[in-house]
Amino acid sequence: VTGAAKGIGAGIAKAMAAAGASVVVNYVSDRDGAARIVAEIETAGGNACAMQANISVVAEVEQLFSEAIARFGRLDILVNNASVFAFAALEQTTDAHLRTMLDTNLWGTIITCRAAVKHFGPHGGSIINIGSMSSKRFSAGAVAYTATKAGVTGVTGVLAVELASRSIRVNQINPGAVDTEGARAIGAMSDEARAAYTASTPLGRVGTPADIASVAVFLASDAAGWITGECLAVSGGLR
Repeated sequence: VTGAAKGIGAGIAKAMAAAGASVVVNYVSDRDGAARIVAEIETAGGNACAMQANISVVAEVEQLFSEAIARFGRLDILVNNASVFAFAALEQTTDAHLRTMLDTNLWGTIITCRAAVKHFGPHGGSIINIGSMSSKRFSAGAVAYTATKAGVTGVTGVLAVELASRSIRVNQINPGAVDTEGARAIGAMSDEARAAYTASTPLGRVGTPADIASVAVFLASDAAGWITGECLAVSGGLR
């Protein structure tokens, strides 16, 4: 699970471990956060380890998979969760701002998938990309982020077709408004913002990492064995 030191990634890592998977908790800089998630998994009886890698750097991604295979022996599931987000009007969207999101959110997803397919065995596997409802529900100031997440949707669709003959399923989750550390850091979970999300979400609340994690576990499981190429809105009905 990439970007699993906190937020949605941490929720998915814990849920996958609870379902019986041995989990690699990937992080880029938050070593303490990743260690904390591993400790929580192990305390609950699960199996996990933390591995550092910047998923926008090819050599680090390839090393991540080599270390994961050395540790656990095989690859069954990849969750592309690592993502960065920042918002600005078009004229204030700097080259660096755009490049950072393209490198992590889109380029990183592609090269991580490319590295992973070398390690899926004849049994196939499951790739789960974490997108965003921003690729369907547009808002001002999100041109860079929305472009990257819309790109991830294209990646999901193409790879679902391309990898199907190898029994590798590729699906996507598009979260709505989810209460995470990152969302709080940029003010997206202020009282005013939370009230607005709650009012516009049919189920009447913002999401939690656990809401996303349970769907990821389903998509990775045999119960979803005939599902590929889907982009599931996990958003409380927000459209």
